[in-house]
Amino acid sequence: MIQVTGPKIHFVIPIFGGIPITQTAIASFVVMLILCISGFFLGRNLKKRPSRLQVVTEKLVSMIYGLVEETMGKHNSHWTPYIATLFLSSILGSLIGMTGFLRSTTADLSTVIVWALMTSFLVWGNTIRYQGLKAWLKGYINPLNIVSDIAQPVSMAFRHFGNIMGGGVLTSLMYSALAAGSTALLGAIASSPLLVSMAIILLGGYLLIRGVKKKKLLPKIFGIALAAIGLFALLERFGVVSGIPILSLGLPAVLSLYFDLFSGFVQALVFSLLTMVYVGIACPPKESTLKEK
Repeated sequence: MIQVTGPKIHFVIPIFGGIPITQTAIASFVVMLILCISGFFLGRNLKKRPSRLQVVTEKLVSMIYGLVEETMGKHNSHWTPYIATLFLSSILGSLIGMTGFLRSTTADLSTVIVWALMTSFLVWGNTIRYQGLKAWLKGYINPLNIVSDIAQPVSMAFRHFGNIMGGGVLTSLMYSALAAGSTALLGAIASSPLLVSMAIILLGGYLLIRGVKKKKLLPKIFGIALAAIGLFALLERFGVVSGIPILSLGLPAVLSLYFDLFSGFVQALVFSLLTMVYVGIACPPKESTLKEK
């Protein structure tokens, strides 16, 4: 049975009544450190004749500026550093969970809800800046605007958090199921006659050799898998090893590629695009604000 819990508290700083330092806080600090160090090394020693790394970096930066200008307008290009930081913090925060010893920062609701609230504060602040306090307050005469402002950060946060957290839960369930299946399979083979384990090893070796000779990947994979299953069953039969989760090798990596890599990238992009849309609406071009006045 898998118990889904929140981030663990590693230690407490004894000030202001105690500040708990959780797994999320440590992972967030590591993400921040990676971004700062990467920015320092990628931004120094820029040359007129750029190296390959500088060309790639400049291309990525120009792509982000282009995306922000297309979504928010050229007059809002100054938001690009913030949007880029938000996007990179999100995707690195999701990917850092693949290390196995650090928890994904985006799997903690407190992380994404702070980002969503920051978007709301930016929208409110810029609405007041461009339209005035009276116009902003006047908008809340309509109760639907109040509901909309509450639903906006909630939907942004729970969409991001739900996808990342759900992927982590499904991957954990898959690991547990494969571990139980491994125990049952190896136990059944180990309790069978010795010839069964030997036959599986020989069949795996035959498929592996056949795959190498014909240069085909599928026979190689099945050959290695069968040989490993037969070998571990043989070792378990003689009490050398026990409880090896042989089926967990390789299969969960496919799920991890989707939930941690692809889904993490998509959620980071969606969150950043929503932020650009909401803030862009609150920051219209100067010409439109002058016409309204």
